[in-house]
Amino acid sequence: MTWEAAVAALVVAVVLYALARNLAPPDIALPAGAVVLTSLSAVSERFPSARQLAAGFGNEGLLTLGVLFVVATGLTETGGLSLIAERFLGRPRSVASAQARLMVPVAAASSVLNNTPIVAMFLPVVEEWSRRNRLSVSKLLIPLSYAAIFGGCCTLIGTSTNLVVQSLMIEARKTDPSMPVMGMFTIGAVGLPAAVVGIAYVLLVSGRLLPDRRAPRAELADPREYSVEMMVLPGSAIDGQSIEEAGLRHLPGVYLAAIEREGETLAAVGPEHVLRGHDRLMFVGVVESVVDLQRFRGLAPATDQVFKLEGPRHDRCLVEAVVSPTSPLAGKGIREGRFRSRYDAAVIAVHRNGERIRSKIGDIVLRPGDTLLLEAHPRFLKAHRNDRDFLLMSALDGSSPRRHERTGVALLILAGMVALAGLESVTGLSLFSLALVAAGLMVVTRCCSIEQARRSIDWSLLLAIGAALTVGRAIETTGLAGVIAQGMLGTLQTAHPWLVLAQVYLLTLVFTELVTNNAAAVLAFPIAHAAASGLGVSFMPFALAVAMAASSGFATPIAYQTHMMVYGPGGYRFSDFTRIGLPLDLVVGAVAVGLLPVLFPF
Repeated sequence: MTWEAAVAALVVAVVLYALARNLAPPDIALPAGAVVLTSLSAVSERFPSARQLAAGFGNEGLLTLGVLFVVATGLTETGGLSLIAERFLGRPRSVASAQARLMVPVAAASSVLNNTPIVAMFLPVVEEWSRRNRLSVSKLLIPLSYAAIFGGCCTLIGTSTNLVVQSLMIEARKTDPSMPVMGMFTIGAVGLPAAVVGIAYVLLVSGRLLPDRRAPRAELADPREYSVEMMVLPGSAIDGQSIEEAGLRHLPGVYLAAIEREGETLAAVGPEHVLRGHDRLMFVGVVESVVDLQRFRGLAPATDQVFKLEGPRHDRCLVEAVVSPTSPLAGKGIREGRFRSRYDAAVIAVHRNGERIRSKIGDIVLRPGDTLLLEAHPRFLKAHRNDRDFLLMSALDGSSPRRHERTGVALLILAGMVALAGLESVTGLSLFSLALVAAGLMVVTRCCSIEQARRSIDWSLLLAIGAALTVGRAIETTGLAGVIAQGMLGTLQTAHPWLVLAQVYLLTLVFTELVTNNAAAVLAFPIAHAAASGLGVSFMPFALAVAMAASSGFATPIAYQTHMMVYGPGGYRFSDFTRIGLPLDLVVGAVAVGLLPVLFPF
């Protein structure tokens, strides 16, 4: 082993230790390792240069991932994914039924959209769904994360790991023209069977292996209850549906107190009561649930003041503001005080020390200390933050109304991108080009705003991947990959390539469980390449083994970022993942290693 390979091994070991012990996040540990390695290029040409480090951040696969975040935002802001989820989830009769209803559509959605945004979008939906159906959220969130991973292994764009492996293959073609490249559905040949087996495993054993506990935040009660009126929009999805069919019967944290229709108030309405356009529904609930009502398809605030505000509704948000003793509004009704004209904001609901206010919004006489729930433009906070009219003001995260009228457009854009990506060999259009067009269309067609698109990009993830590319290059150029591969081949000189493939898969899986999926892929890729070259066999099964293993870490919460996303909300412990995930690692690994040489001969 040369001294350059020894130094590279030391740096990689330190990076792996820092990640495994959670001493530093990937976007700190990996760039730090990359900087150390590139700084040594002044001593030896075997280390990557600063120019190569910069080129890593211009990698096509990395740029494609960044653009796909914008596409996902367009689907989120229009409620397109929620619409699909509502159609599939329904009302399960058991935990197993709930898991099946959840995992199949999540895996399908994750196959065409990056799995991290999928879990981010489904997480609040599943939490709310579990509360409505009185199911333990801890029985659903690990299956949610696993399903997103299963789906991600079915297409090139399903997970960032596949894009990382593809970008490494594209990079390797510069020096090795025989290097194959993954197509849109190449990995699906083995990913789909693995997903089917994985979902079946979860459904069979999760009842015994998953804990039955609630998320910590579900146990905290919010004392701020509001009385809020919502109107059924004529011709909407819930116009003509019963309360049960519309999903308004068992809302978490809020209940339907009464319905007003044509001046008549209907109290204690049953679940079979049919809703009509212009019905005014009176809800009582906590502020987070009121936010959910604002984003509920077919409902809008009953006060017509929100439709008189400047600008479209989707550019606004909900703001809480406390009326001060010196406010000119104190002692006046909301309509009398001309609240909308004065502040360009509409009062949605009023909270008053737990007292239920039965008056219509416009007739409520405000008192000092009342907490107002307002619909306003974000500039309201800047304009009135220092006013004496209010004591405290804060915007509610994720409270902007969804652009439901653009749902069909967003779904059409997604379908077009996926369809054309599958025909890349015919059209000649790369996934990066199609993703750029799709992201641009999401903004142009107002499925999301430019600001929302900018905020959606996970820069820390892109930084970690870009730096990992440089670390991977150093493993190869310093000769470390060859040393490791030679060590593997030395123990299996007379072994069949199938056994070497299994060893590559296992090595990548260990990396994944200890660090992160993308780092594991980058670290294992040059080793797999060297092993395949040493055996003189096709590299495709080895590349797909790296991609599958790097995406299939189920036994630790640090193996995949979606695991960390559900860790807290599900109230999980580290051992919960190991108990159900370690056997799943072996099951998926057996399927992948067994099928790869059959589908992609050596």
